[in-house]
Amino acid sequence: MKEIITSSNAPPPVGPYSQGVALGGFIFLSGQVGRKTDTTELEIGVTAQTRQAILNMQAVLAEKNLTLANVVKTSVFLADMNDFAEMNAVYAEFFDEDTAPARSTIEVARLPLDASMEIDAIASLD
Repeated sequence: MKEIITSSNAPPPVGPYSQGVALGGFIFLSGQVGRKTDTTELEIGVTAQTRQAILNMQAVLAEKNLTLANVVKTSVFLADMNDFAEMNAVYAEFFDEDTAPARSTIEVARLPLDASMEIDAIASLD
């Protein structure tokens, strides 16, 4: 049976979706953009947005006493692939060679709130 995961330390959804769903030994995290919990404004620039998005992911994972080390797959969506190196530098601050999950990085035409990036993840409950 699926369990809805919600954290008051991450921005609330802006539509009919959950921050996370636990099912079958995994948590599926919805996409996070670089927005703090207490505002609808995005952080400025891809570096700050990437950092905040990953902090938001950490907040949702913490609801199940998990960390980024539990993440097995991420998908990063960039509004401009020219921002890849900047995003990747911040990403590497959170995921090192020992904990790096599988990842896809995709350039998209537009993201919610006109964000520069969005990231979603799948984490193991083990």
